[in-house]
Amino acid sequence: MRPPSLDLPYQPRVVRFLRRAELGDWVVKLYTIAPYGRPARAQVAEAALRAAREALPAPAVAPGRYGVGFVIAHDAPRLCYALACWWAEENEVHQRILSAPADRPEQLASHPGEAAGCVWELSVTDFERRAWITHVLANPDGPDLDAYLAQEYNDHV
Repeated sequence: MRPPSLDLPYQPRVVRFLRRAELGDWVVKLYTIAPYGRPARAQVAEAALRAAREALPAPAVAPGRYGVGFVIAHDAPRLCYALACWWAEENEVHQRILSAPADRPEQLASHPGEAAGCVWELSVTDFERRAWITHVLANPDGPDLDAYLAQEYNDHV
């Protein structure tokens, strides 16, 4: 027997790399996610960048912190989300999640609860993990943050 909340079928969502963005001294990759085969609304992406600018720690470059990361703007049906993620301590991704009502993305604030991300957001995190290993941790020529920042993910997951 399945719990009633699991009766809805999985629906792929569009995941798009939008651009690299400078947020003060931070350089992040901006991704958007949206359901129903549509692109995410521009106001959700811009609100996520504004929220990330406030959520990312300062200074960007500090012992154990490299000033690079990624931001996920998820334009979901009931809420919009911003995940501000950054690399630290060589192999750790740190994250702050913000949310707001879908019709008020400018109100993004700390998300209540202990979520690490949904299945669609985690697809971006998984891609970024693999890119970090390839270009930074396991690169035979040494860490290459520019190559990491140049690798982009687009999919329907």
